[in-house]
Amino acid sequence: MSETSVPSTFSGAEFQPSIVCSSASMWYGKVIALNDVSFDVGSGVVGLLGPNGAGKSTLMRLLVGLLRPTSGSVEVFGQPAFGSTAVRSRVGYCPEHDYFYEDMTGLDFVRTMTRLYGYSPSESLQRAKYVLERVGLPTAASGGRKRIREYSKGMRQKVKLAQALAHEPDLLVLDEPLTGTDPMSRHQISELCRQLGDEGRTVIVSSHVLHEVERITHEFILIDRGRLLAKGNVRDIRQLIDQHPHRIELVVTDSRALASRLMSEPYVSGVTVTGSCSLLCETVSPDACYDALPRLALESGVLIRKMSSPDNNLEAVFRYLTR
Repeated sequence: MSETSVPSTFSGAEFQPSIVCSSASMWYGKVIALNDVSFDVGSGVVGLLGPNGAGKSTLMRLLVGLLRPTSGSVEVFGQPAFGSTAVRSRVGYCPEHDYFYEDMTGLDFVRTMTRLYGYSPSESLQRAKYVLERVGLPTAASGGRKRIREYSKGMRQKVKLAQALAHEPDLLVLDEPLTGTDPMSRHQISELCRQLGDEGRTVIVSSHVLHEVERITHEFILIDRGRLLAKGNVRDIRQLIDQHPHRIELVVTDSRALASRLMSEPYVSGVTVTGSCSLLCETVSPDACYDALPRLALESGVLIRKMSSPDNNLEAVFRYLTR
């Protein structure tokens, strides 16, 4: 898929990019982890999606300034991400893997990390308590005698998220923040991400579990094998794959009557009657088909009771783009 054909919903008259990647590539010896990736992102929540090994973690390390691109550039708030203290102070990073002082409590850890940002002991303690409360890990649970080594996976994820938030960053980069969390923790973290985006921050959420990120945001960057596949929302990205039949499931009063009428339309590539009141329509032009369906049903004397599509979701889009 040519990157130049990818539509972007991250731009507009008032668009101010927080992140600008320009032909960024990253090599580890002879292994290319990221290959000529270009995109820009403004405020709000953006899902960074791809299978394991796609290059997501490498891209995130470039964004937070832990790596310098082999070629191309990565700018955050108008400055190179790598080597800029000013940028680093505005970025919060929640890595995929744990790097804790296991004998500390959650409160001690977050307070210590906040002190490293230059805050006073009293303000560090105040900030640590506040962010732990905000991520759903109150001080009573995280600041007593229980050490991090005794925490569940979900609690450890929340501590990582809290330390990334403690200095109130403008850019928050979260690498697989939902991994290993229970349903309640996933809901809390998802809601927090949405709140942070609504506050005007830029939040990058990485995951290989598509449906989880789809609950957080409708804006996505899809990468696979180190290359950018698509960016935008699901509807925009679907425009890239109109050459693939788009399926529409219909529940109607007379499936055969509507199927007969649909087969005469040039944008319909196939119709399967799945029951006396249900059918599956395949179309190469989804917009035209959706626009015409009410008229075709009326002409056929058929009432449409339900209409849905198994392809109007991120899982289907990603499957098309990566196969």
